[in-house]
Amino acid sequence: MHCAFSRRQSFASFFRDHFLLANAPRLTVLGGDDMHKKHHNPLWSIVLAGGEGERIKPFVLRWLGRHKPKQYCAFTGNRSMFEHTLDRADMLSDPECKVVVIARSHRYQARLQFAQHHSGIVVEQPANRDTAAGVFLPLTFIRAREPRAAVVVYPSDHFVYPETRFAQAVRCAVSAAEKLGNKLILLGVKPDAAESDYGWIRPGRQLGDANDCCIRRVEGFSEKPDLDQAKAAFNDGALWNTFIFAATVDTLWKMGWNYVPEIMPKFEELCEYVDTPEQQNVLDRIYREMPKRNFSADLLAHAAAHIAVVAMEDVLWSDWGRPERIVNTLSGMGKQPAFPLRCLAGG
Repeated sequence: MHCAFSRRQSFASFFRDHFLLANAPRLTVLGGDDMHKKHHNPLWSIVLAGGEGERIKPFVLRWLGRHKPKQYCAFTGNRSMFEHTLDRADMLSDPECKVVVIARSHRYQARLQFAQHHSGIVVEQPANRDTAAGVFLPLTFIRAREPRAAVVVYPSDHFVYPETRFAQAVRCAVSAAEKLGNKLILLGVKPDAAESDYGWIRPGRQLGDANDCCIRRVEGFSEKPDLDQAKAAFNDGALWNTFIFAATVDTLWKMGWNYVPEIMPKFEELCEYVDTPEQQNVLDRIYREMPKRNFSADLLAHAAAHIAVVAMEDVLWSDWGRPERIVNTLSGMGKQPAFPLRCLAGG
């Protein structure tokens, strides 16, 4: 059963009481009073923006002279990767039906970029407890509002082009999640190299189709393999794992209990206090006791029977975790990077 609503006050009044008075918000709703009461869009978006971008940190320091997580950087043009992700999410669901999870230390830059053009909910993680908590924290806020919703999860540090083709692939994943009912649907990408930095998906037999997209079962995963393993995966027709996925709230919640049960009682408790004056105290307390669990290693890797994959067609996708990858992508598209190329080598 989903959590009860009896303890909740209007979220708009909670926002006024605790955000405007405290002047240091930890959760914000922007875009209108009582958003969750006015809109009942069954599709919600989760944007994951809590990472520190450690692999690319030295490059950003050389470029900007200070640390700035890569999702908040504009490597070309004027919009950051974070802003691009928010815009892509809003192509598919009501902009107010969006939960963004950020690190508390990123509060200023995340909220500044979010508030300029976007609406929805921003939740600050009290601490980094790895990616399983990173997914189930925003899912808790959706479950408290619309437990029958479908959800799409988007990392905020990916490059995607063209966005219209990407949106079609996400729609296929959502349709597949609703059609199959009890499966998480991952988006995979046909690789162009034996990339050892990426996770790989081994697709199996076809389960059906959705919006003219082929849905295939998942035989297994290989998370950041060595070069020989990556070459074998490439030759066997495996797909890159984008970590973009669709599922129903109920399916994800049950998978959490099945595969990461250590964290789920804490989110069950939090669900009872969403939109109440006790919410922040409960959130801080459960994070002090929250075990670190990885969504890929601790959940996906053990749940292949409950996962299917849709391969994106004619979509350029890249996880910009290395500066060379950014340059290669932009140069291949004829785009000018916003940083001097000498920053690549520290010059």
